[in-house]
Amino acid sequence: MTTPKILTPYEFPRTGTQVRNRTVLAAMTNKQSHADGSLGDDELEWLAARARGGFGIVTTCAAHVSPDGQGWDGELGVFDDALLPGLSRLAGALRADGALSLVQIFHGGVRAPSRLTGQQPFSASAFELDAKDFEVPREATVDDIERTIAAFAAAARRCADAGFDGVEIHGAHGYLITQFLGTISNARDDEWGGSLENRARFVRRVVAAVREATPDGFLVGVRISPEVPDQGVDLDESLIVAGWLASDGVDFVHVSNWDSFKAPAKYPSSKKPLTTWFREAIGPLTPMIATGAVWTPSEADLVLEQGADLVGLGRAAIGNDRWPQEAAEAGWEPARPPFSPEHLRAAALSETMVDYMRRWPDFVTDGR
Repeated sequence: MTTPKILTPYEFPRTGTQVRNRTVLAAMTNKQSHADGSLGDDELEWLAARARGGFGIVTTCAAHVSPDGQGWDGELGVFDDALLPGLSRLAGALRADGALSLVQIFHGGVRAPSRLTGQQPFSASAFELDAKDFEVPREATVDDIERTIAAFAAAARRCADAGFDGVEIHGAHGYLITQFLGTISNARDDEWGGSLENRARFVRRVVAAVREATPDGFLVGVRISPEVPDQGVDLDESLIVAGWLASDGVDFVHVSNWDSFKAPAKYPSSKKPLTTWFREAIGPLTPMIATGAVWTPSEADLVLEQGADLVGLGRAAIGNDRWPQEAAEAGWEPARPPFSPEHLRAAALSETMVDYMRRWPDFVTDGR
């Protein structure tokens, strides 16, 4: 039997960091930490189980870099040195089980609700969306921007001090960095808005600050969305931004495709996979992670053929905590939803996360 390429080792070129295989546990909300941002035992077990199951890289959920950036209940925090004991414990557990560890660091922006932060959310601009519980944000001041950049840098330094191998700066899925990139969410007329170069200034400054604050061997990457229509994030602009990030020297670009096998919304008749669009944009030398609708080893290998170096697994990793180990067996097929609560508990989901998964249509069998 030929070993699937997804199970072969990988080395990050700038740092020489070795990864045992090309599987990446993509960052996923799980709500299993404490109200003060400290690590919960359930979150530790959820992540450590995937390290034990053979994932090459294990990424935490999005972790807020400042108290005003918290996006949901039970969210892991990286905003204070008081959180270091839990972060160190998590980094140690993932290392002990052979995984490379990344913390996904983010700020929610307009998606940091006042019920959690105690203040009106801020964003690149004030704007409105037709969305449940949407709060119109205030426009960020220059001081807001500068202190948030500094918060990203301090959070990354904290992650390095805790023993993680790197960070993934979350520039996808509509959070603050995405809000700066979009033409709808960013109507500023200063150096942080207007042209694409100005709208991308925030993420590029975050990358530079994080790099300066962390050791040379520490991985610094960015996750981006190809398209976010309701905020005005356009595919062609995202490709340009990805190229800029590559030229800035990021250790990886993580493309959040949602579905790696569908044409982009902007070009629905295109036969070129999204992963290939981004490989062409960033060039051959910058490592790329691609995530979206991958379930089987053969699908993962196809995404590698399309131009990725590593492949992120999201939903497939929830009910298949040993995906990389089991993928080595000839003919193996992963379990798919709907999952019973018992199956999910056996895959190291706590009752809190099982209950959260009930919000996903047809994911949990009891339908509550």
